[in-house]
Amino acid sequence: MAEPAQKYDVFQAIADPTRRKLLHLLGNEEMPVTEISGHFPMTRTAVSKHLRVLAKAGLVRDRKVGRETRYRLNAEPLRELEQWLSYYERFWDNKLSMLKHYVESNNTDISTRAKAED
Repeated sequence: MAEPAQKYDVFQAIADPTRRKLLHLLGNEEMPVTEISGHFPMTRTAVSKHLRVLAKAGLVRDRKVGRETRYRLNAEPLRELEQWLSYYERFWDNKLSMLKHYVESNNTDISTRAKAED
């Protein structure tokens, strides 16, 4: 019995730096695999495997133009990632605010001490 094809989610698909670079590349224009593979130090077959993972996650769409297959970004599934990250963004904002306060208060203490020493 044939094993069912694995369905990748967005998080699995973007976990690999090569696939993130592919998404960035395809965000600018539609490209055939021969052109895409010229941007990577790997075989066309390896690039095709990465494109399949992205396609199974819905992040890349392909279409036939004559004998070649052209790939383009489908950013819609990235909304799931954006929603997930937006929840955690508040923690980053809080930490950055705390860091700013810490740096500014320490800077004031240092300036005050420097003036006192003069």
